[in-house]
Amino acid sequence: MSDRITLILLTCALIVLFAALTGAGAAYLARRDHASYPAALTRAAVAFATTLTLAAAVTTALAALND
Repeated sequence: MSDRITLILLTCALIVLFAALTGAGAAYLARRDHASYPAALTRAAVAFATTLTLAAAVTTALAALND
């Protein structure tokens, strides 16, 4: 495997880890705010999806600038 592919895979793994931590933090804060478990999981899912969407948008923008 080339170095470029390895770097891309590691970056993707890091982004997914960061999104998962963001979701966990959102769920924790929701529970601290006395939200129910389903509401906390919904907020976690929204935070996770939003983080991945933002990362994809930034990646697309950087790829367009790189060409």
